[in-house]
Amino acid sequence: MRIINCKIHLITHKMKILRLLLVIIFLTGLKLSAQHDERYVPDPDPLIRKRLEEWQDIKFGLLMHWGPYSQWGIVESWSICPEDQPWCIPDTVKDYFAYKTRYENLPRTFNPVRFDPDKWAKAAKDAGMKYVVFTTKHHDGFCMFDTKYTDYKITGGDCPFHTNPKADVTKAIFDSFRKEGLWIGAYFSKPDWHCPYYWWPQFPPFDRNPNYDLERYPERWNNYVEFTHNQVMELCSNYGKIDLLWFDGGQVQKRNIKKHPYNQDVRMDELVEKIRSKQPDALVVDRSVQGKNQNYLTPENMIPEKMLPYPWESCIILGGGWSFSYNAKMMPERKVIHMLADIVAKGGNLLLNIGPGPDGTWYDEAYDRLRETGAWLRVNGDAIYNTRPIAPYTDGKLRLTRGKDGSAYIIYLLDENEKLPQSINVSGFIPAKGANITMLGKKGILRWKQHGDVFNIIIPASFSNSMPSDYAVAFKVSMINSK
Repeated sequence: MRIINCKIHLITHKMKILRLLLVIIFLTGLKLSAQHDERYVPDPDPLIRKRLEEWQDIKFGLLMHWGPYSQWGIVESWSICPEDQPWCIPDTVKDYFAYKTRYENLPRTFNPVRFDPDKWAKAAKDAGMKYVVFTTKHHDGFCMFDTKYTDYKITGGDCPFHTNPKADVTKAIFDSFRKEGLWIGAYFSKPDWHCPYYWWPQFPPFDRNPNYDLERYPERWNNYVEFTHNQVMELCSNYGKIDLLWFDGGQVQKRNIKKHPYNQDVRMDELVEKIRSKQPDALVVDRSVQGKNQNYLTPENMIPEKMLPYPWESCIILGGGWSFSYNAKMMPERKVIHMLADIVAKGGNLLLNIGPGPDGTWYDEAYDRLRETGAWLRVNGDAIYNTRPIAPYTDGKLRLTRGKDGSAYIIYLLDENEKLPQSINVSGFIPAKGANITMLGKKGILRWKQHGDVFNIIIPASFSNSMPSDYAVAFKVSMINSK
C-alpha cells in the first residue's frame, strides 16, 4: 500500500510540475506575443524623426470614413467580404453575389449635394484638432479622389456627384483643412476588392485576401502592385502637401510563403521611397506591419492601459460606427475630454472618427461634441499640446503630463456634478523650490506642501466653487525637480 501511495504521490507531483510548466509556457507566449505586437522600429531618416516629434506635439486629429456605403448606414466595405465575422456579411443577405452587385452600384445614387468641407474644417480647428486623416479609398476600392486608373470613383460618369464643382472631395477636403492650418493625412487601403488584379473576376472571393494563387500568377500580382503605386503617387503629386500617408489593410504585406499562404508584397520600401521623393517629410503609417514604414502605431478603438514608450495614436469612433449610421449615439462630451487627457498622459495622440452622411453632412451632435472639446482646450490646451508623459502618468482621477520648459501638469477628471476636494495628493515628481502652482483658467497661486515623495495641492473653496470647466481642470507646476 505504501508503494502504491508513493507512486500516486509521484504521479501527482509530476502532474503539478507539468501544469506549472504549461502555465509558464503560456505566460511566456503571451509575453513574447506582447513584445512582438509592441515592437517598434524607428525610421533612420533624421527628417522623419524630427517630423514625428512635431506630430507628437499636436495630439488631436480627425478621422473620416466616407463613401457610397453611407447611403445604407452600414459598415464600410466589409459587408462584401465573404468571411464569417460579425462585421462582415449581414444575416439578412441571402444571395451574396446579388448583394455584392447592389453594393457596387451604390455610386450610381451617391450625390452628397450638401457637402461643405469649409464648415468641417472650421469645426475641426475650433475643436482644437491639428490634423485630419480622410479615407481616399477604403477596401471596397471606391475612390474618393480623381484617379485615372479606375472609373470606380466619385468623379466617374456613373456617379451623379461627378458634375459638382467639388466632385473631387479629397481635393476639396485637403484644401479646406490645409487653409485652416491642419496637417493633411490620406487614408489609403492597400487591399482593393474592386480591382480585378486583387479579386480576379474569374473566381469568387473567399475572404479578404486575393482569390487566386499569387505564386502561380505573378504577373497579375505585379499589375496590382503597379496599380497601387500609381494611385498613391497620384495622391502625392496632385493634392498639395501631404503630411501623413495612413495605409490600412495589414494583411497586405511581405510574408514567408512557407509560413503563410499569401505573400502580398506590394514593395512598401520602394513605395515609401517614391512617396518621399514627392513629399520628403511625410510620415508613413503602414498599419500593423512591423518595420520602419510604421512611423507610429495605431491601436484601434481602444486605449492602452499603460504608457507606451513609442509614438502611437488611438483611432476612436465618436459615435455609431466608423462610417455613418442612422440613429447613431454620440459619445458624451465628458468622455471625449477624459479620453483625450488619458491618451495624452500615456504618450499618445487621439484620432477621433466622424462618419459623414450620404448628403455630405455631419451629425448635429458631432458639432456639439467638438464645440465643447474646443472650449475646454482653449483653457487647458497647455496641459495637452507639446507635452510628453511623466510618471506615474495616471493616478486615480489624475492624468499627468510634462512641458518642455521644465513644467508639469496635473489634470483632474471630474465626474458629473463633482466639486474638487480640499486637497489633491500628487506622487511621482516634486515641485522645485519656489515653484508656483496655478489652475489653468483661474487667477491666483495655490499653496502646496511636500510630504516625502508626495506633494499636496491645497484647493480653496473659491476655486472649487467656480471651476473653469465641469469636465476636467488642469493645474500647472511651473518647475519640477529633475531626477
